[in-house]
Amino acid sequence: MNAVIAARDPALPVQCENLSKRYDTRTVLQDLSLAIPAGAVLGLIGRNGAGKSTLIRMLLGLQLPDAGVAHVFGEPSLRLSDAVKRRLGYVPQQPDALAWMRVGDMLDFVGRMYPKWDVAFVQRALQRWQLAPAQPLAKLSPGERQRVALIRALAVTPDLLVLDEPAAALDPVARRELLREIALRAGESGTTVLFSTNIVSDLERVASHVAFLHDSRLVLNTPLDELRDRYARLVIAVASVARIPQRLPGELSRRRRPDGSCAIVVARAPHEPWPALGGDTRLDLLGLEDLFIEVTE
Repeated sequence: MNAVIAARDPALPVQCENLSKRYDTRTVLQDLSLAIPAGAVLGLIGRNGAGKSTLIRMLLGLQLPDAGVAHVFGEPSLRLSDAVKRRLGYVPQQPDALAWMRVGDMLDFVGRMYPKWDVAFVQRALQRWQLAPAQPLAKLSPGERQRVALIRALAVTPDLLVLDEPAAALDPVARRELLREIALRAGESGTTVLFSTNIVSDLERVASHVAFLHDSRLVLNTPLDELRDRYARLVIAVASVARIPQRLPGELSRRRRPDGSCAIVVARAPHEPWPALGGDTRLDLLGLEDLFIEVTE
């Protein structure tokens, strides 16, 4: 269910075609294509090791793919101009850059590189999160370093904000504030946001689109509101398992249960009927968390 990519579109903040990456004998990503429309908030979800961070780094030109190409605002990710870089805000999973500097000095230094740097936002955020400008970055806790990295990325006033598991080291209050900030910027400024997460509830709060990474492929990429009534689990009784077609229309995953029954996750097009498999089949509509578990289990 990868996005179909047409010719390169400079209006798209992020676009990639057939990205692939291997580490030794392990395939992390294979023939992955994706397009993120302007103003979207895309939540990228997948189990640990699914390749979320690798995909993000290749999209931003921070890692070389084995095959395929990525573009940001129409420019090849591996050759981004300074003008495009100034439109980006990025927080890696482990933000350790410039750790030898003090918080305030680092933010002042970085701010000189960005014409839309929001000094007032920096001051408010430091105060709200109780971060002392004189504190050395190296002496901050992981959660505090994450907050400083978020301040730095948001102060850029980015057109594209990319966050790699931004809530991993945050407490619940800070996480809620971050989600509020993402929703605010996307709603008021039209900022395009790509964030990876393992916290489904966070994704449901702010995302307009969702993408699942599993087994090196993008198995789902859809607007969040289209998930409703489109994905279901069919549970086929033991006596009927042998009569199931080898593959159902819209099938995403299939597994045998310990009792011998079979569970199949299917997607249907809008207004289309569910597959008819007889009276001994149970159909359960799936919410986002259940769908994630079923597809990636």
